[in-house]
Parts: sequence; C-alpha cells; structure tokens
Amino acid sequence: RDEWGFDGAVISDWGGSNDRVESIKAGGDLEMPSCKYGVDEIVKAVKEGKLEESAVDKCVERVLTLIERTTKGESTGKFDVEAHHALALKCAEESVVLLENNGVLPLKEGVKVAIIGDYVDSPRYQGAGSSIVNPTKLDKINDIVKDYSLNIVGMEKGFNRYGKKNDGLKNKAVKLAEKADVAILFMGLDEVTEAEGLDREHIGFPENQISLFRAVRVVCPNVVIVLSCGSAVEIEWAKDADALVYGCLGGQAGARAQLDIITGKVNPSGKLTETFPVKYETCPTAAYFPGEKLTAEYREGLYIGYRYYDTVGVKVSYPFGYGLSYTKFEYSNLKVDDKGVTLTVKNVGEVAGKEAVQLYIGKENGEIFRPKKELKGFKKVALNPGEEKEVYIPFDDKSFRYFNVKTNKFEIEEGTYQIYIGASVEDIRLTGELFVKGTGAPNPYKKEDLPSYYTGKITHVSDEEFEKLIGRPIPQSEYAFYKKNRMVIDENSTVSDLRYAPGWTGRLFSSLMRFAVWFMKAIGNRTMANTLVMGVIHQPVRGLAKFSGMGRNKLDGLLTMFNGHFFKGVGLFFKSEEDSEKEAKKQNKEQLEAEKKAEAENKEIK
Repeated sequence: RDEWGFDGAVISDWGGSNDRVESIKAGGDLEMPSCKYGVDEIVKAVKEGKLEESAVDKCVERVLTLIERTTKGESTGKFDVEAHHALALKCAEESVVLLENNGVLPLKEGVKVAIIGDYVDSPRYQGAGSSIVNPTKLDKINDIVKDYSLNIVGMEKGFNRYGKKNDGLKNKAVKLAEKADVAILFMGLDEVTEAEGLDREHIGFPENQISLFRAVRVVCPNVVIVLSCGSAVEIEWAKDADALVYGCLGGQAGARAQLDIITGKVNPSGKLTETFPVKYETCPTAAYFPGEKLTAEYREGLYIGYRYYDTVGVKVSYPFGYGLSYTKFEYSNLKVDDKGVTLTVKNVGEVAGKEAVQLYIGKENGEIFRPKKELKGFKKVALNPGEEKEVYIPFDDKSFRYFNVKTNKFEIEEGTYQIYIGASVEDIRLTGELFVKGTGAPNPYKKEDLPSYYTGKITHVSDEEFEKLIGRPIPQSEYAFYKKNRMVIDENSTVSDLRYAPGWTGRLFSSLMRFAVWFMKAIGNRTMANTLVMGVIHQPVRGLAKFSGMGRNKLDGLLTMFNGHFFKGVGLFFKSEEDSEKEAKKQNKEQLEAEKKAEAENKEIK
C-alpha cells in the first residue's frame, strides 16, 4: 500500500483466501465469497487477543469507502450506450494486429468476397467463466457487413467451432470460395478451450479449421485469415495465407474493428503483447509445467516470454511487440540523457498511420543476471504521409531497477546500459548507451552458482541450482503418504487429492466427480466438464465449505469423515449451527461477566 500509494480495498479471488485472520493482519479487506466459518474465526481471534480489533476496523472502513466511491452518480441510472460502444470500437481498432499481408489488404473495391467461419454470426469477443459480461451492444459480421462496400458472394459456416469434424460444412465453404476473388476465414479458439480457471492442454490450433484453410487455399486465389483467440497458438501453418489478422478478443465492437481493418477504413497499429512460439516445446516452461502433484516450479525465473526467446536466440513465429501497417515508418536522430530518450519517426508511406515506438533496456556483462533487453516504455504516434514527429519516452523509477533478495527491495546496478528503440523486440531500429549510477547494494547471487540464469538457458535447471536461486530446499512435490496411497486430508487438500483419503467417503466423492468429468467430455458437454474441473476437482476442501456457506463444525465434520472417522464426522457435521451459536453466546456472556467483575474489583481497589 505504501509503495503504490494505494488507499483502496484488497479483495480476495473467489475462494482464494487461505486464512481469514492472517489475511486481515496483512490488509486483506474482503473475502469472496463470504464465509461463515471465516467470520466466526475473526470474532474468536479478536476475543482471544490474537487479532487487534483496530485491524478489523480498518478493513471495514476501506470496504465502506469502496461502497461510497462506487455508488456515486448512480441516481440517474442513465448513460450513453452509443458513446460507450464508440469507445469500445476505438479500443478494438487500436488493438487489432496485422501479422501477414502480401498486398491483398486493404481489400480493393469490387473484388468478390466469400465470408466463412463459425465466428461470423457468433463472435468470440470475450473470455469465459466469471469474466463474462453482458455487452450493451454486440457487433456480428453477418449483421454489419452490409455497412461496407463489399461484393459479398455468400457466407458459410465452414467448421464447427468446438473442433468436431464436419465434411458437409467444409464442402459448402470450399464450393463458395471457388466463386470468390478473396475468401475471408473467421477462425479462432472456442470458449471451452480458453476458459478461466483452467490451463490449456496444448497451444495447437483446431485441426478442422486448418483443414478448411488448406482446402480453401487450393480453390481461391486470395485467402485472408482473421483470428479470434485470447492467447498464443502454433500458427506456422497460416503463413501460407495472403493476409493474417489477429483480432484477439476484441470486445463488443471487435467484429466491426476487424472489418474496418480489412477494408482499410482504419490502418492497423496494434502490436503483439506476447510472443507466438513456433511450437510448445520451445517455450521456456515446457519442461516444468504443469506440476504433476503438489507443486509447480517456476524454474524459468525472469526468462518468460520474449525475455527468454530474445536472450537465447530462439526462433519464433511472431515476436513480442510485432505488428504490420499499411504504411512504413523510419526512425532517426536518437538522443539519450538521464531523463529519457528522444527520436524522430517519419511516415514514409502513402497513407496515414500510427506507430507504437518501443523502448527496451539491457545491460551487457552485468553482475546481476537479467534478460538481454526488457520493455521499459512505449509511445504510439499518429502520422500523415510524409509527416515526421519527435517522440519522447521518459525513464521512470522502474527503468533500471531490479529486485535484490538480500536487501529485500529494488536496487540499481551501476554501469553502462544499452538503450534499444524498435518496432518490436526483434526489429531494433536505433541503439544508444547510458551510464547509470547504482545504489551500491551487495550482489545477491554468485555467478558460479547460477550458470543457467546468467546465460538465460533455463530449460533444464538442476535441483541444486534451483535451490541456490530460491535460497531454500525445493518444497516436497510428492504426496505425503503414510502408507500406500493414503494421506492425511486437511482443509487445503483438493477434491482430486481425496482419491488418497483414509475414509471411504472422500475416495467415493473424488471418484464420482472424476467420473462426472469423464462422462461430460464423452457426451460432448465440455463446458460442464470444465466447470466441474475448475469448480470441484481442483477445489480445496475449504473452498467447498466456503461456497456452500458452511460453518466451522461442518468443515471439521467433512475432514473427520474424509480421514476415516465416519460416525464422529457425521456427528460434527450435523451438529446444528444453533447449538454452536448458543455455545458461543454462552462463552461471550461468561467473558462479559468476567470483564465486569474485573472492572468492579479495579474500582474497589482505586
């Protein structure tokens, strides 16, 4: 709070609070969802002197302040829907990334266009799970394409978005593409493949869509692919397209933004915010992820994304910061001082456009290990044909710092830093240098102990080297079985872990849930399968108690049953909340009487 100057409320993720009393001490204001046994423990901790009442008061105050701030101005109940949608459109237009273009885009007037894809009438425009919001308006390609001067020869679905092979849909699309000069394929990842609360099992692209593209490529002279997905995919197959547009998840106006880019109404200026690797095996985490049992080990350290690929020189499909335009830009006149960088950018093309100028900083042969270069600033500049502008990107308190684990704060290593100005992390146009005075902090590491981290080659870090990096033994990754396939179950054990419970109730519950996931996948209901995995299978027992509004006695009852004491657990579970509350009230009354008695004795002594 002090470092960021943050005076707002800190709210837990759904079921993310492990210990409510400790979270209040740390400044956690609101637990989601509201948990009865968590509330009971706060009251108990205050009465036992383990939690200051003033700490609870501060949390209450910040929550009340949040309510006041977020309810101001609600009395009118009105807002301009069209103005909001216009802003959503502007955001989407600035975000679309042009990955490939052999000159087919923007589309020429009069060309015959075939529009193909399952996302034409049902766009993929936002995430899945609890990130879903209700749009005030939603643009769809099939609804809005009439607003553009395009010679549309027809529209076909072409494929099933969930990956099921359908030759009928494919054949209709290919037949339509034969009539067109340009086929636009609206493709992407479905809402089930990319969902909140679940990790993707691979970064491949649906085979039925790749197959459709290849078939259309044979019969149509020009093929444009528009991708709607929220993360990187293996995309080498699509480089055979005449143009490749990454629409990402563009929000409620995303479809119109895509058509604006395709038709040239808007010149693309988006840049990739993540690297597209050639294949998953080249990712820095491929050898370590996912964790198979109790732990996930982040052995890659700082070398994630472009910080790894660029440092080690791994070939990628599209680098971080990459994005094409319908015009070209020249960079010149770099000047570097201790406040920032200044340079000139000129539009040397024939149409107006915007360029996102990127500032990267690195330090060769430093005593502290770090990536070859890191993004430290950027600025988007709009230029008419032939126009040039001076661009200034300032340094800030984060430009040269690193976190020192010995001093437990951010420090600056003294020395000469390399300054890179580029159109992407790979496309560096200008370079400079700057000497920066350091803070004189001790080096937290020894080079000889961490050879992988000083070279960036972190795909096979040994246990010994990783322990030297984290400064402690690697946490146990194996289950703590006290006998074959049996372990003590606690409130942080997941439903998946219950397969190893001493009690038959735990094993039965885990088996039923895992069977339900298998069954839902088998009948094609992947959405429900996902919900069960993220909402039940990977849920700790304390999460089940929170979601169902259980008190502490019910949670303890479950744990007792799962650990093999069925009848005792049942007794605890069905012990009424009323009895628990009566017992608590009795204890409170006794405590109040004791306090009054002590107060009276003190008065008598005085």
